[in-house]
Order: sequence, then C-alpha cells, then structure tokens
Amino acid sequence: MLNGILHHLLFTLRLNFRSKQALVYGYLVPIFFLFAFGTLFHGEQSMGQLLTISVLGGACFGMPTSMVAERERGVWRRYRLLPTATGNLVVSTMIARYFIVASAAVMQILLARWIYKTEFPRHPFQLFVAFSFVAFAFEAMGLVIAAAADNVPAVQALGQAIFLPVIIIGGVGVPLSTLPGWAQKVAGFFPGRYAVEAMEPCFTHYSGLNDAGFDLLALTVIGIAGCIAGAKLFRWDANQHIPVASRGWVLLAVASWIAIGLSAFKTGHLKPVRHAVSTTSHGETHPWDKITDEQSNSFNFAKLSRDSDVTMAPLAPNATGVDDPVAEKRMEMIVQKLETWPLGRTADDGQNVRNLLSAAAIADVSQDSMEGQIARAVFDRLREAYPPDQLVRLLTWVAIAPDQGTVITDAPELDIHGPVPEDMIRRRDLIYALKLLGRLLGKLPDVQEDPN
Repeated sequence: MLNGILHHLLFTLRLNFRSKQALVYGYLVPIFFLFAFGTLFHGEQSMGQLLTISVLGGACFGMPTSMVAERERGVWRRYRLLPTATGNLVVSTMIARYFIVASAAVMQILLARWIYKTEFPRHPFQLFVAFSFVAFAFEAMGLVIAAAADNVPAVQALGQAIFLPVIIIGGVGVPLSTLPGWAQKVAGFFPGRYAVEAMEPCFTHYSGLNDAGFDLLALTVIGIAGCIAGAKLFRWDANQHIPVASRGWVLLAVASWIAIGLSAFKTGHLKPVRHAVSTTSHGETHPWDKITDEQSNSFNFAKLSRDSDVTMAPLAPNATGVDDPVAEKRMEMIVQKLETWPLGRTADDGQNVRNLLSAAAIADVSQDSMEGQIARAVFDRLREAYPPDQLVRLLTWVAIAPDQGTVITDAPELDIHGPVPEDMIRRRDLIYALKLLGRLLGKLPDVQEDPN
C-alpha cells in the first residue's frame, strides 16, 4: 500500500510540475501576494497572513482544479482500476499538494527575508506543526470543492465563493485589528482566522503555539469534516452525477465552520483584537515600541516573590471562584469594571498598563482581602487588551522605566481603596510587570507556590 501511495505521489507531483496552471497557483500567486503585502505594509507584513493566503489559494484553486481536470480527462476513471483503495489515492493527492504549498511557503519566507528584511520564525518546528494543521484543514475544503464542481469553471466559481470572504472579512487579507468589532466576530466563523492565529505567533511571539490550542482544534475539526464530506461526494468520472440527497454532505463542512464559530464565541476566543503598534499624534512611535528582545529577557525573574506570598505582590490562580459568595460577587463586579475603566482605555497604551498595574498595587499595599484575585483580574485584562508581543514591550518599558509616567494611588470607582504612597505603588508596579512579563516569555510558571 505504501509503495503504491509513493508511486502515485511521485506521479502526481510530475503532473503538477508539467501543468502551467498548477505552477501559477502554486508559485506565481504566492509571489504576487508577497509583493502585494510588501507594498501595502512596507515590509512589516504578517507572515501568518501571507502563508495562509498561499495555502488557501492552493486549496481553493490549485488542488481542485487539478483533480477536476484529471477527472474530465478520464485519469481518475483509470485510477479506479488500480488495486488500491480510493482513500490512498486521495491522501497521496493531498500530500502532493502539501509539498507544493510547503515549498511555496519556504520560498516566501526566504524572499521576504531577502527583499523586505523580515525576521525568520522564532519557532521553526512549531511553525511546521501549525502549517501542517492549516494545510490539512484547507486541503479538506479543496476536496469538497473538487467533488462538488462539475467542471473546471465551476471550480473557479466555488473557489472564489470561499476565497474572497475568507480574504476580506476572515482575518487573512485584511488584519483583524483593522476590522470593525462585528467583522472580527464574523471572522471567527471562517477558518482563516484560526490559521493566522496559529502561525503568526511562531514568527513574532515568545510563546509560540502555547496559546494556540483552540486554533489547532478548530483547524482539526474543520479538516475532518471536510474530509468526510469530500469522501462522501467523491466522483471517479465526469459523467457521474451526485444525487441530490448526497449534496447535503456539503452542509457538514459548513456546519463545522458554524460550530467552531459558536464555540469560539462562547469560550471568549472572539474578543476584539487591537493594533499591534501605537503611535503618537505626530506619527512617531512610543518608547515602548523600540524595546528589544534583549531588554525583555535581561531580567532575573528568579528573584521575584512567590505568587502565594501574602506580604508582597500576591497573585491568585483565578480572579473569581472564591468560596465566599459576597467576595465572589465583588470580584465579578471588579472584573466587569476593569473592562470599561476609563483609566485603562486611554489613547496612551503605556499609561493604560501603568494604571491597570497600579490597581493591583493599591490592593496589595492596602492589604485588600482580595488582593491576589484583583491582581489576577488585572493580568487577565491586560492579556485581553493587548497582543502578547505588544504587551511584552509595554511591560518591559514599565520595568525599565518605573519612575516614568504617572501612577494612581486610589481607585474607588473599582471598589479598590487607598490612598497609598506613590513610591510603594511604583515598586509594586515593577514587581507585577515582571511577573506578567515572565509568564509571557515562558520563564515563570503560573502559579508559583511558596515552597515553605
């Protein structure tokens, strides 16, 4: 069986490299998008978006066009005479397309580095894993298109019906941060969002795939549903028509998108995405935007106090879920107020972070009975408000320049009461900034217990 798959794989690759159409979809289109993104984003393009477009193009057009064209020429009818299962031939076809899109992705990464001086991925192996999940999900969509399309022009029509919405409002061609809130939520019902969110951290974030569990799960579910639908609709011959009742299998693939979107909505994975870089009113970058990786990694996180330390910057495992019903209700109110707190939503991101950390510091210094839970609520709010790479720079800036900006010493609007001395607030801000920074960099566990 493996020998047969290998022979078919090599044969399929030869056919693809002999086809001008396959070469255009496989390599020229990715190069076109590379230069388009480079022009639009001035060399600061999202490589996650770029690679997603390449895989999406191969899945919506390249693979189904090749399969349908071969079916029209009677190639697949001849394949049926081979002493091997249909699934083996389809898997071989998917692997061949994977080699093509993977080689195109490597080409894009190298060209982007050479022409636009972009960074190589921080986590190459994790990128390979994420890319494989993305390719599986999208190629499964390609199987459905190939099975449902009666001819090559129909492939183009069906492919465009998927390709364009995913590009425009699916968080692929247009960054999520530039879309309005409603469009960002709609993007959660398209697989492109999860593809970008799985691959982009492998280029820019310290955590890599650590926070991509839901994205990989979403891609897996979409891929499995697409494979099942594609298998049920598979046709050997161009004259073979799909019964009307069987066309309902297409709904399974669509239903997987809806199910993933609803799950993302209910689990909080569709929260608004902010811009990654902020600027001053004159268009100049803020000081925290110039923070380097070396600066972020220069701290000795081992010397920080334990999370369970009741005397210095405690941090609870959860913001809510305490045993006392009164305390639980209070914490729920604080969490809600933090989301809309004006001092945490100003135009100055650096000051927002300082203000939010100060809220935790006030609770700590004033010995609030819920100080650990309040600190956790602040941490959760910061993670919701900023992408990890931007938050790393902001927290590093707070730690490097603890005396800059302003701090608050009382927050009665949050039900966190002071006043407390400013110098103590700045010291706690520094500690809390380093505690969260250490977690984002993967250098601190969550939560650290006191060994004593």
